[in-house]
Amino acid sequence: MLFLYTVLVVCCAALLVAGVIEQRRHFANLEHIPVRVLVNGIRGKSSITRLCAGALRGGELTTVAKTTGTAARFIHPDATEEPVHRKFGIANVVEQIGIVRRAASCDPDALVIECMAVMPALQEINQSKLIRSTIGVLCNVREDHLEEMGPTLDDVARSLCRSMPEDGICVTAEKDRFAILQQEADARRCQLLYADPESVSDEELRGFSWFTFKENVAVALKVAELLGIDRATALRGMYDAPPDPGVLSVERYRTPEGKRLRFANVFAANDPESTLMNINQLLELGPIQRPLSVVVNCRPDRVERNGQMGQLVPELAPESVFLIGHPTRSALDAVPADWRHLVVDLGGDRRDAGEFVPALLELLPDGASLASIGNIHGQGEALLEHLHDLPSDDSTPDTPAESPPARDPSSPSESPPARPGPGPRPYDHPPTGPGEPR
Repeated sequence: MLFLYTVLVVCCAALLVAGVIEQRRHFANLEHIPVRVLVNGIRGKSSITRLCAGALRGGELTTVAKTTGTAARFIHPDATEEPVHRKFGIANVVEQIGIVRRAASCDPDALVIECMAVMPALQEINQSKLIRSTIGVLCNVREDHLEEMGPTLDDVARSLCRSMPEDGICVTAEKDRFAILQQEADARRCQLLYADPESVSDEELRGFSWFTFKENVAVALKVAELLGIDRATALRGMYDAPPDPGVLSVERYRTPEGKRLRFANVFAANDPESTLMNINQLLELGPIQRPLSVVVNCRPDRVERNGQMGQLVPELAPESVFLIGHPTRSALDAVPADWRHLVVDLGGDRRDAGEFVPALLELLPDGASLASIGNIHGQGEALLEHLHDLPSDDSTPDTPAESPPARDPSSPSESPPARPGPGPRPYDHPPTGPGEPR
């Protein structure tokens, strides 16, 4: 028995020594990277990571970056990138150790890395043990991951603040809960800087070949300013930065019937505030226009989120609402009664895209815009694959000025036609009151 105890003690001691050596080696790798930018928040982390890296590259700083969002990527100093390979396809914050080791081997001036932790305790470990950032970024506070960081948005804000660097600097574009962030920053002796989105002009935003937000650009410009890079140089670097695979995009297709269709993939913005912001920006800039329809993808493990997308319908003011995935009832029940007659249920947990996509396209008018919202997994992915096989529409697009106004549910209009048999099931319940879109 004494022998077994001895073996146990020796093994524990060996593990302790190995752990200390690994930690010291990791800290040495961190010290080899003078500037470490940790990007945290709810929405736009991957885009901000790429924008910051682009701005620093534009300022001739050797910069390595790593994103975690739609597709985790390791971005080399020359802006080439490769996927981050994970054992069994499972993400784990421990992978940051390998990323830092690999980044240090490039002898960089800066590392820009996206926070991949959700649990508040892991966010703190990610900062204090794994990255030890010199500049923190807290892009925004939105309604997501409430189970881990909530239940309120104030709780989410405080949880995200655990990634702030002590005695460091943190940049944020969050305005509504700036006071909470300031309290948390003061407790960590961290200088909190506000990146004003209004400081980014429409002309500067048009320089991007892909869609992004003023908030994201403002944060990246503030980080570049802290490192002594002038605005024009930082913007040129951001313009040249490759976009994230999950970036907001609009494609133009021709349906099998020859109808023109503009499709906006808004799945990546899967909280209500970000979804509304994305669609409003696309309508304002003109890549999509009315008549606008939306398709909501429902997931059984995101029932609350399905309902939030249903509640968003009056603010989107669409011509029609298509439900796919399962359970669609979770989204339908959240749609206000005045708008429910616009809903067409195309979902079902076993329904193939070859069934519901043709039915959806048949109900859309020529020249319509379709925005996909909710969560991409499941039938959302099937929808994207099916649409990708459609021929592109190379005709000259209509000008945004020709777009009709948003639908008012109190005005008389035709509901989407019902299809017989196993096709879509429109909910043609009459409005219970006059109703006005919010």
